[in-house]
Amino acid sequence: MKKIHFRLVLATLSLALLFTIPTTRAAAQDTLDTVLKPPAGSDVAIVVFEDLECPDCAHTAPALAQAAKTHKIPILRHDFPLKKHPWAHEAAVMARYFDTTSKDLGNEFREYIYGKQPDINAENLRSYAEKYAAAHKMSFPHIYDPDGTLAAQVDADIDLGKALNLKHTPTVYVVSSRNPKKPYIELEEPTDEDLYATVDAMTKN
Repeated sequence: MKKIHFRLVLATLSLALLFTIPTTRAAAQDTLDTVLKPPAGSDVAIVVFEDLECPDCAHTAPALAQAAKTHKIPILRHDFPLKKHPWAHEAAVMARYFDTTSKDLGNEFREYIYGKQPDINAENLRSYAEKYAAAHKMSFPHIYDPDGTLAAQVDADIDLGKALNLKHTPTVYVVSSRNPKKPYIELEEPTDEDLYATVDAMTKN
C-alpha cells in the first residue's frame, strides 16, 4: 500500500509540473507581448528597465535619449532597482514624485541623478532631490509619498521585471508595431552602434 501511495504522489506531482511549466511560460510570453509594444500613436519605441544607482544605466541613458531624439520616438521607462543598491528604490520613488508634476521633470531628475551618481549615497540622496527641486523653483516636501502610491508604482514595475525574468539593468528593448512576427528586439549590450542600427531597422520595417 505504501508503494502504491508513493507512486500516486509522484504521478500527481509529475502532472502538476507538466501543466504548470507551460502555463508559466505562456504567462511570461503574454506579459512580454503586453509590455513590449509602442504606446498609442507611435510605431516604434524604446523600452528600458533601469536602476538609478546602476553605473551601466547611467552610461547607457544618454545614448537612449539621443536615439529617441534622433528618430523621434518615445522612451518607455520602467523602474527595476536591484536589491544590492541601497538607495536605488528611494531614488525611483523620488523620480515618480517629480513625474507627478510632469514626465519631463521626472525624466530630467533621472538624468540628474545619473550625472551625480558617484557622489550619492543613502544618507545624502534627499539633499540632491532638494537641490534639484530648488533649481526648478519648487519645494521638496518632507513626506513626498504620504500614502505609498509612488512606492507601489515602483514595486509594480519590479514585479513586472520579475515576470519578464529580468536579470540585469539596464535591460533595453526596441519595440515596433510594424512587424507582428518580430515586435521587439532585446539589446544585450546596448552600445551606441547597436542601438542606432536596431532603431533604424525597426523604424524602416
